[in-house]
Amino acid sequence: MSAGDKKFMRPIRSYVRREGKITSGQQNAIDQLWPKYGVDAETQQLDLAQMFGREAFTVVEIGFGNGLSLVEMAQQQPEQNFLGIEVHKPGVGSLLVQVKKHGLENIRVSQSDAVEVFETQIADECLDRIQIFFPDPWHKKRHHKRRLIQPDFVSLMVKKLKPGGVLHVATDWENYAEHILQVLTKNVNLLNTATNYAKKPEYRSKTKYESRGENLGHGVWDLLFVRR
Repeated sequence: MSAGDKKFMRPIRSYVRREGKITSGQQNAIDQLWPKYGVDAETQQLDLAQMFGREAFTVVEIGFGNGLSLVEMAQQQPEQNFLGIEVHKPGVGSLLVQVKKHGLENIRVSQSDAVEVFETQIADECLDRIQIFFPDPWHKKRHHKRRLIQPDFVSLMVKKLKPGGVLHVATDWENYAEHILQVLTKNVNLLNTATNYAKKPEYRSKTKYESRGENLGHGVWDLLFVRR
């Protein structure tokens, strides 16, 4: 296989690493807290009960941004376990700063590609909820192939949900909401909890992306589907 062929076969990423500037506080939080709260990229499956030190309702959030809304949810629902996945280091540092500030024990964090985490580290039928709030809409048509919510990844996520588990996606881009609705509806193992879009559940905290979208006059669409 030529170098050109290898390049052509690289998976399409749904993100671009824009590390930005990490503060000293964020870096210190990573240095101090990663051994306890961090989840390293490995090829073996995670033992979630061992990782959290308990059996509990377990939520995975993909792309938590600065982590503030995830921290708020973990504070409000201490009986639940939360695993956050975020590729951007400043976001991971920001989350860990808040974890230390609030003394949270029910959060763990992975700085890896979510697709790879789900392929290699998450066991089948072990999650109670997967949440993806305001993923990059890649609004230009030529970039739609980069959108995270695609049939293959949805099928992979559904395998990781327990029967009755929930896949919850929220977006402030109407075109992306329509795309997500179509993709999730076509998955035979998912059942929509609403006619089309759902009412925002109380557990979902407002994110900075949501606030920014509201300031721009965007609507917000929540989609909640249950694994059959």
